[in-house]
Amino acid sequence: MDDDSTLAWASRVKPQELDVRPFHPTTLPMLRKVAMIGVPMDLGGGRRGVDMGPSAMRIAGLEEGVRRMGLEFEDRGNIAVPQLESRVPRDPKARFQEEIARCCRRLRSRVERILEDGAFPLVIGGDHSIAVGTVAAISSHHHRRKEKVGLLWFDAHGDMNTPQSSPTGNIHGMPCAMCMGRGPEELTHLGERYPMVDVGNVAIVGVRDLDANERAEIRAAGVQVFTMREIDLLGMTEVLRRALAIVNLGTVGFHLSFDLDGTDPSVAPGVGTPVAGGTNFRESHLVMEQAHETGRLLGLEVTELNPILDERNKTAEAAVQLVLSAMGKRIL
Repeated sequence: MDDDSTLAWASRVKPQELDVRPFHPTTLPMLRKVAMIGVPMDLGGGRRGVDMGPSAMRIAGLEEGVRRMGLEFEDRGNIAVPQLESRVPRDPKARFQEEIARCCRRLRSRVERILEDGAFPLVIGGDHSIAVGTVAAISSHHHRRKEKVGLLWFDAHGDMNTPQSSPTGNIHGMPCAMCMGRGPEELTHLGERYPMVDVGNVAIVGVRDLDANERAEIRAAGVQVFTMREIDLLGMTEVLRRALAIVNLGTVGFHLSFDLDGTDPSVAPGVGTPVAGGTNFRESHLVMEQAHETGRLLGLEVTELNPILDERNKTAEAAVQLVLSAMGKRIL
């Protein structure tokens, strides 16, 4: 961010204003069954390969790892996504908007079915544009119960562009803004609630690469952003304490949207848009562990795994272990 966005930016919500008492795990049913959906989406980005992410996670032993924890696991297959070569983007400012919206509507339906079945939704991408469908499902499911949800967004990028601010028109740089109602109606109104999540219940963690106009979008939205500078200054434990307080304030729980490029390339080299200087191995796992330990994690998605850029499936294997941490795997 700009030079004037120092520790004060992350401290806009003062620690003393946050309810930092332990969250009560009994708020949500105990996790017993995980249902996975793959979304081989690569229409939202500018680099091919992330469509193979769900397959790479399966090959890396995701199902076996979850089952070893004593949890049930159901692989509900992939969402159908059109091949990029068969499509021409109609709007260069929001490339493949119609196709992405159709896929996200299908994803919303499938995720809602998982929630209605009492299972935990695990969505594996694909590029980060899929988050609009996942969040629409979780928000709608709880909106019908007169409940609000929070959103914890872990990412090297803000994903807060709109078609007007984006230098590329790639929608994978816009989904966080869309979840808060900023962007094309075709995507911002995918759920039964508008906006899907309130800006005061969104925290973005791990940011270190923003487009020039995106900074203005972040300030205009008023969303809470914790950059890598804040993680360096405060430590990951304090950043997560503040972020989790935000996403849980007045909500039934929160969804965690985890872009693998939030981690450092030394941990996850095979991602769509790698950026140096990300979280290390333990910091990345701490995000997952702390999310689980709140007892209020409503859903999880992992995005931007690109096997073409990976090293012997290293990133997929790391991603599997990160998912297991979010499912409750402990060191001791």
